[in-house]
Amino acid sequence: MGSASLSSGSRRRSGRQLLLRLGRKLLWMLLVLWGITIISFAVIHLAPGSPTDMETTLNPLAGEAARRQLDALYGLDKPLHVQYLDWLSRMVRLDFGVSMSADARPVLDKILERLPLTVGMNVVSLLLTLCIAVPLGILSACRRNSWLDKGVTLLVFLGFAMPSFWLALLLMLFFGLELQWLPISGLTSLDFPHMSFWEKCVDVMRHLALPILVYTVGSLAGMSRYMRACMLEVLRQDYILTAQARGLSGRMVIWRHALRNALLPVITLLGLSVPGLIGGSVIIESIFALPGLGQLFYAAVMARDYTMIMGNLVLGAVLTLAGNVLADICYGLADPRIRSAQEKNA
Repeated sequence: MGSASLSSGSRRRSGRQLLLRLGRKLLWMLLVLWGITIISFAVIHLAPGSPTDMETTLNPLAGEAARRQLDALYGLDKPLHVQYLDWLSRMVRLDFGVSMSADARPVLDKILERLPLTVGMNVVSLLLTLCIAVPLGILSACRRNSWLDKGVTLLVFLGFAMPSFWLALLLMLFFGLELQWLPISGLTSLDFPHMSFWEKCVDVMRHLALPILVYTVGSLAGMSRYMRACMLEVLRQDYILTAQARGLSGRMVIWRHALRNALLPVITLLGLSVPGLIGGSVIIESIFALPGLGQLFYAAVMARDYTMIMGNLVLGAVLTLAGNVLADICYGLADPRIRSAQEKNA
């Protein structure tokens, strides 16, 4: 009876500690997000040009009075701190305002409309990178300075040295124009509405094959080299030498003892790569004419669409903070010592 009440009290105490730790982390994330919004709002307003330039400069009939009316319509005639407070009061209600472009659609609707494509491509690319880079790094570390190691190093660095836009153009020329195996632009074909469900799935996958390949090749070299360096460092540790001296098989030493510790720096790299979902998509989506967040963000910057730019920047900040939280969770899953230390610090 006493042991049961003791275990119940321990569970309640650990639950309170977990909630307290989550609350502190959430408060810290909100403070960081607030600071990011202040800096971003100030920087985009300091840049030359304004949303009204696109509507008045190219129109010979639009004079200074029209410019002032547009400034009043968008709230640009108010002081900068008043504009920020107005935007912040809407943002906390998940109202990012209306786009300053010609369609005047809600910013959140436009972001949610294009979010699945960009996130989906990057998630698939990230999974492919992990499935290829981690085994390549382990294999190169286990066979250091062999012909296999040198060949893998040569191939991945060739992919790393090629700029993404140049690789995209080469793939479009070879697979799209020469062999005509894959489409080179757009998300769907012209007869997409008349296709069956499975034909639509195949058509979308064919259109996304080249962009995902460019994403994967660009991140493969860094991830595999990072995994190789981490594995080489772990294999020199005393506990690995002890495990080998006890007669454990090489496969068990690598996959059961060395891999978890070697994955910790890679997890950090994955957490830092989450914010690149938007920034890294600008070039690729523009080249392949894909209606994703990258293309939307680029058009907003060119048009000085402040509300759309801030919506994308807030999304990038949230992804950055989510990547850090995800890395913390993966640390605990990969190494029980980190998980126990996190519970003690809670």
